[in-house]
Amino acid sequence: MERSALVYILLTAVTVGLALFADNREYVPEAVRGGRLLGSCPCRRQQARNRIVAFAVYCLLTGVSACRIAVGNDYWVYRDNFKLIMQGRHVSSEFGFNIIVKWIEGLFGYDEYLYVFAFFSIVTVFFFVKALYDQGSYFAFSLYLLMTGGYYFNSLNSVRYYLALAMALFSMKYVLRGEYGKFVLVVLAGAMFHKSVLLVIPAYLTARLLAATPLKRWHYAAGGILLGSLFFARDLYKEVIFYFYPFYRNSAFDTGELSYSNILKCVCVLALCLVCYRQSLQGNPRRRFYFFLNLFGLTVYCCGSFIPEVSRVGYYMIISQVFLIPELVEGMREKWLRRFCRAGVVCAFGGYFLLLLRGMYAVDIRLLPYLNWIFN
Repeated sequence: MERSALVYILLTAVTVGLALFADNREYVPEAVRGGRLLGSCPCRRQQARNRIVAFAVYCLLTGVSACRIAVGNDYWVYRDNFKLIMQGRHVSSEFGFNIIVKWIEGLFGYDEYLYVFAFFSIVTVFFFVKALYDQGSYFAFSLYLLMTGGYYFNSLNSVRYYLALAMALFSMKYVLRGEYGKFVLVVLAGAMFHKSVLLVIPAYLTARLLAATPLKRWHYAAGGILLGSLFFARDLYKEVIFYFYPFYRNSAFDTGELSYSNILKCVCVLALCLVCYRQSLQGNPRRRFYFFLNLFGLTVYCCGSFIPEVSRVGYYMIISQVFLIPELVEGMREKWLRRFCRAGVVCAFGGYFLLLLRGMYAVDIRLLPYLNWIFN
């Protein structure tokens, strides 16, 4: 790896280091229940510190993302699409994305693509950080998983999709509150940029239903039918997908390959859930909601390999791991087990991050070398 990789490593280290000064364990239950911003938390000085930390993290992440140039394999493809949109020609992107592009380039001038990328960076990072702030009881731990899991860095690529993913992560709190109208509105807003996010409406609502009620026989029967359909009705599912995304048919994304790394992550998280089921998971609807999303993600990765870009579908579910894993680990009563599991998670995701960095030079990723318009 060359020097610019240090930008990503230092960014991760500095932001997580800053996040260690935040302690929002008392704030998150209020935020998830829908209480006021400060809630009834008596330590208002700590809450003010939390806000400062979150804002500093947001500025650092936004700065690196918004100032990039020629980063990502689709960077120049997006620029060409911006031109086509301004020329009134057909592009495959959703209408919300097209409207924003027209507005920004109408404001700053034709082919001023840097402002377009900066705008989407500002909005995407906002939803990521706001989601962590409102739902991450252990803010630093959740941020570490978001960074080393590659979600933030991959958002430098696939601009439309990662904005939708960030909005899906943000929308989880509305599902947990039972404010389903707000949840649907956020998802519909995300669908204006990437319509695949509509999948989270049935997925998140089903996970919420299962998390709030004891499992009955018909739940297992319905799950078995769904699994069976993924094996025996693949052609039907593919035709539905190709109806909305016809350009995926026989493309490089229509390969049917399994994502072994994501399957391994889901299996390991499920194993962690079994270890601390009674201590951290049983009787906690919020954690059970994240647990079922992880289970759905494992199902998608194992049985939905026929789906083009299956990782993107699974990400809508397994990104909940940034909340679930810290809750499980920090909820353990035995100090030695808590420390052991925490160290194991940190090392595992740290190793995964290093593998991601090595792969960022690939032609179909090209997140490294990092360039920005200030120094390059």
